[in-house]
Amino acid sequence: QVQLVESGGGLVQTGGSLGLSCAASARTLSNYIMGWFRQAPGKEREFVGSIGWSGDGTYYADSVKGRFTISRDNAKNTVYLRMNSLKPEDTAVYYCAARIRLTTRWAFWGQGTQVTVSS
Repeated sequence: QVQLVESGGGLVQTGGSLGLSCAASARTLSNYIMGWFRQAPGKEREFVGSIGWSGDGTYYADSVKGRFTISRDNAKNTVYLRMNSLKPEDTAVYYCAARIRLTTRWAFWGQGTQVTVSS
C-alpha cells in the first residue's frame, strides 16, 4: 500500500512557474512508476506525465511537453513536477499517482493539489 500526499499548489500568473511535490509513504518508491495527472473543472482527469522507477523513461502529454519536468528522488520517496511557462489552461487539480512496475493500472492516488493560473 502506498499513500501519496501532494503539496506546492497555488496561484500563479500566466508565464510563471510552480513546483509540486509528492511524498510517498511506501518503504521505497523504486518499485513504482510515478505519474502526474490533472483534472480541470468540467473535464475528465488527464495524464500529464510519468517517470520510470530509476528516473529514466519520462513521458509527457503533448500539452505540457517542453514546459513541465518530472523528477524523482527515491531516497526521499518524493516525486516532483516542475511547471514552467504556465498557461490559464493548466489550471486544474493535480494528482500524483503510482503504479507497480510491469503493471498498467494506476493503483494509488494522492488527494490532489489545486493549481490556478491567472491570465
